[in-house]
Amino acid sequence: MKLKIVAVGKLAFPFYRDAVEEYLQRVRRYRPCEIVELREGAGKSGTPQQTVEREGEAILGTLSPKAFLVALDERGQSLSSPELAQFLERRMLSGTEDVLAFAIGGAYGLSAAVKQRANFLLSLSALTFPHQMVRPLLLEQLYRGFTIIHHEPYHNGDDFSAGYGAQHRPTGSAHGRRGFPERKTLC
Repeated sequence: MKLKIVAVGKLAFPFYRDAVEEYLQRVRRYRPCEIVELREGAGKSGTPQQTVEREGEAILGTLSPKAFLVALDERGQSLSSPELAQFLERRMLSGTEDVLAFAIGGAYGLSAAVKQRANFLLSLSALTFPHQMVRPLLLEQLYRGFTIIHHEPYHNGDDFSAGYGAQHRPTGSAHGRRGFPERKTLC
């Protein structure tokens, strides 16, 4: 399975480009991944709604009919990093699609047509981010997901166990949630 990130707009700031390049290289250790960068505004004339529609047509034009499309939308479903890893693993094991595509809209978001075509709506956060910031965030989360799948030490959250061979941690009242003794207060 190949990964494809379809994003509207060029990355204006060098720190975004550097982060994207770093995490793109890391993701490619696990799966082929390409980024398709589409022209923002697709003509720059008309209303914001017309702009979104033109960008949506451009996004859909990059996808094969068999691609599994994940549209990034603030109203989508939120996943923890381990849940995203499980999602990636299920997609890889399903064998039903050759491309797992992620669509990132422009400044005005994604068109209704893109959301309707999407197999899954994903929210990276309830917060609103600049659309250029979403690309490095998505790539970092994909990389984190692959390290979870492969039992590599990058992800060290409390919830890393989520079915991925967690180490046995001591339990009981003498141990905290990370398996270390609780701190005792003297007050």
